Amino acid sequence: MDETERVHAVASAVMDPELPVVTIGELGIVREATISDGRAIVTITPTYSGCPAMDVIRADIVSALRREGFGDVEIRTVYAPAWTTDWVSDSGRRKLAAGGIAPPGAAAVGRRPVLPLLPPPAPVCPRCESVAVAEISRFGPTACTSLWRCLDCAEPFEHMKAH
Repeated sequence: MDETERVHAVASAVMDPELPVVTIGELGIVREATISDGRAIVTITPTYSGCPAMDVIRADIVSALRREGFGDVEIRTVYAPAWTTDWVSDSGRRKLAAGGIAPPGAAAVGRRPVLPLLPPPAPVCPRCESVAVAEISRFGPTACTSLWRCLDCAEPFEHMKAH
């Protein structure tokens, strides 16, 4: 593994502070990793433009890279193209579900909405896989989740919103 691949692997292995069952690599937040003049440069895209976890994510990437011997680290943040839940990897989706968080559906990025605008499809319960679920709150403990309850197993769960 060359140095650039190592930088990418180390940065991608950082756990998401708000969804600690997945890494930022699995969420698709890590866009690029390079080495330039001895400096490790990691480019990231936030899940939301105002994501409150970005400062922690930046600090965690820097700490992880420094632990691996990269003394000079730069974190770049890019907003275009905007992050989409379509970038969440298959392993990330499996880990979200195993952690009790319903993974997002397809975001339909770039598609024109069809009228009438309908609400997005309901998630599947990550515990019992029932489709009989009810939204408790459009807003969950993080900006990227909503709260749901399964009508079959009666367990509450978070759902990562598609966008």
